[in-house]
Amino acid sequence: MTVQERMRRGRLWWSSRRLRLRLTILFGGLFFAAGSILLWFTYLFTAQAMNQQFVGSSLVKALPPDAAPRPGAAVPDVLFQGEVEQRADSVLGDMVRSSTLVLVLVGAVALVLGYVLADRALRPLDRVTDTAQRLSESTLHERIGLRGPPDEVRRLADTFDAMLDRLHRVFDAQRRFIANASHELRTPLAVNRTVLEVSLEEPAASPDLKALARALLGTNARYERLIEGLLLLAQSEQELTVRKPVDLEQVVRTVLEQIDLQSRKRPITLHQDLRPALVEGDPLFLERCVFNLLENAIKHNVRDGEVWLTLGGERGGAVITVRNTGPLVPPYEVDDLFEPFSRSQGDRVRSFKGAGLGLSIVRAIVHAHGGQVSAVAPAQGGLQVTVRLPYGPR
Repeated sequence: MTVQERMRRGRLWWSSRRLRLRLTILFGGLFFAAGSILLWFTYLFTAQAMNQQFVGSSLVKALPPDAAPRPGAAVPDVLFQGEVEQRADSVLGDMVRSSTLVLVLVGAVALVLGYVLADRALRPLDRVTDTAQRLSESTLHERIGLRGPPDEVRRLADTFDAMLDRLHRVFDAQRRFIANASHELRTPLAVNRTVLEVSLEEPAASPDLKALARALLGTNARYERLIEGLLLLAQSEQELTVRKPVDLEQVVRTVLEQIDLQSRKRPITLHQDLRPALVEGDPLFLERCVFNLLENAIKHNVRDGEVWLTLGGERGGAVITVRNTGPLVPPYEVDDLFEPFSRSQGDRVRSFKGAGLGLSIVRAIVHAHGGQVSAVAPAQGGLQVTVRLPYGPR
């Protein structure tokens, strides 16, 4: 185990035990404060009692019988009183030292017992936290099911279980809606496309009818892409159901085989710097993420433009960077590009370049994998999008 890993585990342990340690320090501080006050009052009352019993009493009566003065002799009152006071101070000093030592020892035991009690009291909260961290869309059927008296922690666990019941019903309804919408929206468009394609193949169709059919076919294709993007966006925003090790280099090369840069009206030069990178997630979603990044960089570009694609591994994950030579993007519009139906320069009307869902789908897929996505608008124009994906869920 490296030093960094030990430090990271130490920070995690401290973060998970911080409340216990605070409660232990609070209990210990209260104990030492109460013990110090008790010790002070004990010292005060003892000193007062010894002063009344020994120092203030008759010195003649305090003398032992064999030390009784001879007739006519003077009693050394001053010397005897000083000796009594010195012995009283010695007794009080011994009592204070012994009491302080006992207070320290008992205080140490109180700190240990306070930590044990705090750990036992907070253990149900750890159970609630562990269940919340373990839950996902695919495991919403799990419940805490805390047993015990109906105290504050039990009410918290029951409230959390009730919230999980509501979330489970909502996610089930959302999955059913996506499945039904996928069927109900795709079927009419597929029928329209078939009818339009058949009409184009009809020999008796007039040129005007064929031109209208081509226009309607293009509109139908646009709505098919729009619906496909919306459904993919809804699915990618949910919890991943497939998680397995994925070699991002193979995913990127598969996407590059699907994109044909030579058939476009504006040729684009693609620069690649691919290195092995391993992540964990859904390979189909990751393929769609890379495809949308490249497609966005190619569509929003200039004539004879360039695209730089970089893939590399980092500690515990991978980094994908896509940069192009597109038009100038104002810095204040960069964050809005990840919103659905958003385009550069605030364009939400013109749609010949797409439906404005490409980067929104990218962000949803990256967040579903526990990663981060950011964009920067260079001063010379274009856009640079950086995706960081961890190996495993965060």
